[in-house]
Amino acid sequence: MTEPNAIDAAADEAVTLTSELIRIDTTNTGDPATLTGEREAAEYVAAKLTEVGYEITYVESGGANRHNVIARLPGADPDRGALLVHGHLDVVPADPAEWSVHPFSGAVQDGYVWGRGAVDMKDMLGMSLALARHYKREGIVPPRDLIFAFLADEEAGGKYGAQWLVDNRPDLFAGATEAISEVGGFSVTLRDNVRAYLVETAEKGIRWMTLRVRGTAGHGSMLHHDNAVTTLSEAVAKLGNHRFPLVLSDSVREFLAGVTEITGWDFPEDDLDGAVAKLGNISRMIGATLRDTANPTMLDAGYKANVIPSTAEAAVDCRILPGRVEAFDRELDELLGPDIEREWMELPPVETTFDGALVDAMSASVLAEDPNARTLPYMLSGGTDAKSFQRLGIRNFGFAPLKLPADLDFSALFHGVDERVPVDALRFGTRVLDRFFRSC
Repeated sequence: MTEPNAIDAAADEAVTLTSELIRIDTTNTGDPATLTGEREAAEYVAAKLTEVGYEITYVESGGANRHNVIARLPGADPDRGALLVHGHLDVVPADPAEWSVHPFSGAVQDGYVWGRGAVDMKDMLGMSLALARHYKREGIVPPRDLIFAFLADEEAGGKYGAQWLVDNRPDLFAGATEAISEVGGFSVTLRDNVRAYLVETAEKGIRWMTLRVRGTAGHGSMLHHDNAVTTLSEAVAKLGNHRFPLVLSDSVREFLAGVTEITGWDFPEDDLDGAVAKLGNISRMIGATLRDTANPTMLDAGYKANVIPSTAEAAVDCRILPGRVEAFDRELDELLGPDIEREWMELPPVETTFDGALVDAMSASVLAEDPNARTLPYMLSGGTDAKSFQRLGIRNFGFAPLKLPADLDFSALFHGVDERVPVDALRFGTRVLDRFFRSC
């Protein structure tokens, strides 16, 4: 493995790079007209890579401000499948008035790096960029090719990032058979200082759906029997209050079995929601993987208080378990009926098994740094760019390792106020990823 002083320096640089990346405001609202610093962040990464000798591919994917940076580090065995290490440069919006520190300060204080993107996912970008630079400077050759990809637009579905690259530049990922990225590898303390590191092996599918009702426009003072706002409101309430059936996927079953082995807790299917609540802060995330969800998020109707509008719309964030798409559609038909128009942007579920040499390398790398650790598979209730890369036949995992304080509500930091990542966790993750990259 790398000499201790050298890897410590790389770990320190990971902290610095994470902080500097956070200072670049890469807010992505989904409206290209409001995009701010994605290009600046891509140029920052490109400069850091070229500084140490990488030949990079710099790809514009949607106008002057949508940029992706890809670099390949050749491995010792060119015949082995490459490992793709990917992450997104963009972040969701943040209101400075709600935060303890400015969300784009990148402040390093109280043992944390603070700011929007600290855990989603400029921490992983900082760690992987630090190691990419470290390997090039030191002439370190990994056992297989490593493809480092820094991508645009994940927070709006990847239209100008992973989706665009898979459709238009699949050559950049030639030979890649496996990939790692965000929302996995973080620790959860379950019992007596025993930490489980959750490796993401599955993701629910995404369907961002628009419901639309058409009625008859008219004066608000008169009687109306086909008010679009009323009809839509009833449909939204029915959908938002609907409870989809319990469905246990293989990844969720394996996760719960692992927790039972560690803690002795039972997870009976006749009270699974109550049993999952014992998991504490992560119960919101795990609970959302027990069934499909459809959460109304936005309403849009009318333009004046005394005018009945002719149309009304609602946005609904639907998350669908692997294998449940057809059943989900049937339930929507029954709930909404034929008079509610539906259109959507859809990204598919992702699922792989928790086995093989890559998983063994993940587990060994974590155990080398935390001997009390266990690695467990889990399903992510959200989504990542893995949804695009699976179309290239790539096997996807979430593995951005962080050793977290037992009392930190980590899942609440994703898209939350006062997003932050422990400095020690970044250093830990850099050491784990170094072991992993050099043994996978």
